[in-house]
Order: sequence, then structure tokens, then C-alpha cells
Amino acid sequence: MKIGYFLSSEEYTPAELIEQARLAEESGFDGLWLSDHYHPWNDEQGQSAFVWSTIGAISQVCELPVTTAVTCPTVRIHPAVIAQAAATSAVLLNGRFTLGIGTGEALNEHVLGDVWPTVDIRLEMIEEAVEVMRRLWTEDDFVSHHGKHYTVDTARIYTKPDSALPIYMSGFGPEATDVAARIADGYITTSPDKELRDRFRENGGGDKPAQAGFKVSYAPSEEEGIEQAHRIWGNSGLPGELAQVLPSPRHFEQASQLVTKEQTAKSITCGSKADHHVEAFKPYVDAGFDEIYVANIGPYSVDMMKLYRDEVLPELRRSGR
Repeated sequence: MKIGYFLSSEEYTPAELIEQARLAEESGFDGLWLSDHYHPWNDEQGQSAFVWSTIGAISQVCELPVTTAVTCPTVRIHPAVIAQAAATSAVLLNGRFTLGIGTGEALNEHVLGDVWPTVDIRLEMIEEAVEVMRRLWTEDDFVSHHGKHYTVDTARIYTKPDSALPIYMSGFGPEATDVAARIADGYITTSPDKELRDRFRENGGGDKPAQAGFKVSYAPSEEEGIEQAHRIWGNSGLPGELAQVLPSPRHFEQASQLVTKEQTAKSITCGSKADHHVEAFKPYVDAGFDEIYVANIGPYSVDMMKLYRDEVLPELRRSGR
């Protein structure tokens, strides 16, 4: 099992993300996740840098594999443009890049005024987008495509990696998981849902890799960790499909008022006790994930990485987790 570090574009400046990537490698993490947003979930998070610029900078300071978690190649940015951005990232990272994709959220994808599609249409779009991107990566001649959702006219990507560029797809429900099993090279989620992990395997995913990620809130005390987690990432406790349909950080702030501090304390590991951080991985290990990525909430990322370097990662590897 690989253990990676999850870089939150919504919470940290580009310079902070780049430094965290460097420190993650020094601390012994195996890879990086990097979120891709146009807006943060709320104004308290306060950031949302262009992910492709950040990836270029990260490629110059560390040699860890990078996965976008996740990019939506359907509405805000045309898949032909994402294909070029991903190919360049793979070249900069010497092939250590995985394009993680998902059907997205209205929060990020509505900004050009497009109608936010229903989930069945979004799944249609992402399947066609994957077809377009793979053609652009693998065909040495100009590509034209006239599909239901996308048109490409004599396009060719000249700068691309020597080997095939993998695509992993997120699946937070059965329909998306089935599509991921059929069209993707791996699976991504943020829930330790063994049922969906098994569904991915059984419906075509087989032994393809499965990644999962979660957040912790390191702080000198558990109380401070709970406070900062609730203040910065209270939206993590929102149920159902709200995360896919609310259009602005303001709406998420309003909806997050329904999430109590007690709920946050139950759902996010907080504080500085190494054994609590080790235990947070257990549900994902038990669910059978091959790669697990952990993000930190708040200003103590350097201290969190020291704890993981000295205690958490060695214990996880000693115990076989």
C-alpha cells in the first residue's frame, strides 16, 4: 500500500502547495494528490490556484508522482485543452503523472454560464471526453471528432510523454463507479466505502489501482484541531448531492451551518496524537484501497509532516497498513 499527501488547492497559496510537495517527499510520502478547483468551497479556505501552473512548479522541486484529484474535463475546460495540459504535466514529471477525472461540481463548472447537466448527462460527457483525450495522446496524426457533446477539428498534441498517460476516475455513487470501472485505468474516492470499491472490481475494474483520500486536522490540542476543521472544512459534513449542485462558496457556507462541531469532531481526526492519526487509515485499509492520501487542515502542515515522518508513516509500514 502506498501512502500519499493530499495538497488542497482550496486552502493554500501556490507557494505553500509547492513547499508542502517538497516537504512531503522529504517526509517519506509516496505520492501527491492535488485538487483542481475554480472556487474554494467557502471563503474561509480562501484560495483556488490554477492547478496546471502549480503542477509545473511542483515538477521542479520534487520527484513524487502526482495525481489530480480531480479534474473535470467536460464543461469549464474542453477535453482537448485538458489533454494538452495533462500531456505537458506528464512530460514535466517524467511520466509520473496521472490524470484523475470526475464529473465535477456546479461550484466550479458553472462559471462560463453553461447549464449544469444532470448526472446522467455528465457521465455521458466524461465518457466522450476520455475518448477524445486518449485519441489526442495516442494518434500521431491530426485528430477530428464530431460527437454528441464535443467537436475537435484537426488537432494534434506535439508535446506528450513516451508512455501511455493513465486516467483514474472518481466514483461516489454506483453509476459513476460503473463508468470508472469500464473506461478508467484506476478508481478514486474520498470515502472508505468497501461496497463501491468491490463494485469497481467486479464491474470491469479488476485489479486496477484504487485510490482514496481523507483529511486530518493537526493542531497542538484536539480542541484546536476540531475548531479549525469545523471553521475551514465544515462543508465536508454535507450529505447527499449538495456538493455537486450548490453553485457558490456562499451557498456552501449557508449549508454548512447545518453541520455541528460535534459532527466534525466525529468525522475528522484532530490533534497531535500519532496513534489517532494511524487509526484514521484503518477504514481505508480494510476497504482494500491500494493508495491512501491524507490532507492536513490548518496552519500546522510542517508539524503534521514531522509527526508523520517520525511516527505515523513508520508505524503504518510496520503494521503492514
